[in-house]
Amino acid sequence: MGDRATLLETGRFVQRDAGGAADGIEPVPDGTAGTTVREGSDTDPVDVEAADGAIADTLESAGAEERHRRAADAGDTASMSMLGALLLRRGDLDGAESYLRGATAEGDRAAANNLGVLLHQRGYPDEAAGWWRIAAVAGSAAAAHALGRHFRERGDEPAAEYWLRQSAEQGHALGAYALADLLEHRGDAGAERWLRAAAEQGHREAAYRLARTLELRAADETRPPARPGMLASAVGPGARPPAPGAPPPGAGVRPPGPGAGLSGPEPGPVDTAARLRLSTLDEAAQWYQQAAARGHRRAALHLGSILEKRGELKEAGRWYLSAAKDGETRAACALGFLLRDAGDEESAAIWWLRAAQEGDGNAANALGALHAARGQQQTAERWYRAAMTAGDVNGAYNLGLLCASQDRTQQAEQWYRQAAYTGHREASNALAVLLLQAGDAIGAEPWFSKAAEAGSVDAAFNLGILHAGRDDDRTALVWYERAAAAGHTEAALQVGIARLRDGDDLGAERHLRCAAGGGSTEAAFRLASLLDARQPPPGSPVLGEPMAEKTECEEWYARAAEQGHRRAQVRVGMLAASRGDMTDAARWYREAAEAGSRNGAFNLGLLLAREGNEREAALWWSRAARAGHGRAALRLALLAARRGELTEGQRWCARAVELGPAEVAERAARLREALHQELTA
Repeated sequence: MGDRATLLETGRFVQRDAGGAADGIEPVPDGTAGTTVREGSDTDPVDVEAADGAIADTLESAGAEERHRRAADAGDTASMSMLGALLLRRGDLDGAESYLRGATAEGDRAAANNLGVLLHQRGYPDEAAGWWRIAAVAGSAAAAHALGRHFRERGDEPAAEYWLRQSAEQGHALGAYALADLLEHRGDAGAERWLRAAAEQGHREAAYRLARTLELRAADETRPPARPGMLASAVGPGARPPAPGAPPPGAGVRPPGPGAGLSGPEPGPVDTAARLRLSTLDEAAQWYQQAAARGHRRAALHLGSILEKRGELKEAGRWYLSAAKDGETRAACALGFLLRDAGDEESAAIWWLRAAQEGDGNAANALGALHAARGQQQTAERWYRAAMTAGDVNGAYNLGLLCASQDRTQQAEQWYRQAAYTGHREASNALAVLLLQAGDAIGAEPWFSKAAEAGSVDAAFNLGILHAGRDDDRTALVWYERAAAAGHTEAALQVGIARLRDGDDLGAERHLRCAAGGGSTEAAFRLASLLDARQPPPGSPVLGEPMAEKTECEEWYARAAEQGHRRAQVRVGMLAASRGDMTDAARWYREAAEAGSRNGAFNLGLLLAREGNEREAALWWSRAARAGHGRAALRLALLAARRGELTEGQRWCARAVELGPAEVAERAARLREALHQELTA
């Protein structure tokens, strides 16, 4: 409960009928949703009630105190009560006690409550409770609130609930807040009702906690249900693409915030569930705004996060700035990220520095990443160490990344281990990769497993690679499937390949679509091949017939081809040629050939030869034959024979026989024999 110092510092007095309430002190940090606030701390002021609902401040007008003193000395009960309240507020406990006792003896309930406050400040809680009980029974909501807090401090929750409920039901804001806190501590659903009651009377901490409750509910309502084996089509598990100069993983994550907005479209009458979700989100944001407007810095932080997610960056920055100026280090850190994303790294560094100097490890990590990106390795290391000192394990992980980038492998391993021992999953994965690169597969596996069990998608994929290298395809597939279900593109590709190998075309298609949608070139090619195999072979183009539209498989081939997949480029060229689009076919064959595809070079040679350009065709066939293409060697042999270059023709025949395949080798052997006979004739 409040002591003298708290009363003097705050000056917060709740009047019985005034309709106002003192703001609750902010007792818990953000991120502790569900943690109850302990009423009765020395930062929560005890109510001083004025007689007959009058406001004690009126006593401070000129001459008012002296008139009340004369009246009190003459035995006027109301004056004794008012004067006692004024002296109590000033901290004059000796002067206040006689007037309060005198008024209490005459049955003044406000005096009885204030006498309880005075005795509590003097260290007589039991006697104070006796007077609070008298006042509460007489109808004092303030006294019922104080009595409820008294019982809660002693662990008597039933009695505490009874008196706090008496206070709350009379419209007392602090009583409603204290009752809500007690009910929330017990997990009672009725807590929200009383938080709302206190918030509606202007209690800023109640407004903040009500907003947190609504925000968490809205998040639960909008979170899609998990489905076993569900595949994501994104490259990763929903990570935001890093901005230029962004810190490495773990180097400074934005403080989490709610996803609501301050306002939204009027809900329509049709979709009731959507309307309720929208209403919940909007209401949470409105309560945050109310608390923030009354100086609640954590509410301002959350409000800024909401606005940032809605794209209202200017307003978000304003609330972040407000909270940061009030000393909220996470708001300063978030403001830094906002400025960095806007391209103002210098201003971002100023706010990160301010937050880091106040012990914010996230900001220290962000500063480290900023200096690392600028090549200032020593300064980066200093800030990463500062993050560790602040208790942010990401500092150790980032030090490991920094050392690894400088080939300081031994130091990197030490930092990774330090972070991994605290449960940092990405550090566990990085440590395992380091050990695997050093040839210690046995030492790497437990760290991969630890990281994967903690939710690292990369570690699950790496475990798949590890087991595949041991020819343990069954176990590898289990880990690939786990990573694929979390959205890992390459893992989805591996699962798709395994499904193809097992003859499960539908399962393969599903996984290949996921991987291809995530940007995997190989997956796009394999998906196209799978779809291509289901199509009937195209007929020869008919003169005058319109060019056929591209099929889905050709679209996937084209996507892979555009990303540089040589086999896809050759296949796109073949499909274009089958449609009669020789120009497009030649373009793709040439791209594949120039990238080193022997099939592309051979097909390009065929097109050029048909156009009469045998000279350039021979150049591409030569490149293909030197790369091991038997048919190209046979074509060169035929071309040489036609030109009468019999020795050159024999040389290419020998090469074709060597390369195959069988039918090519057979034809090349016959041609070589014919050339030999002609040479010896």
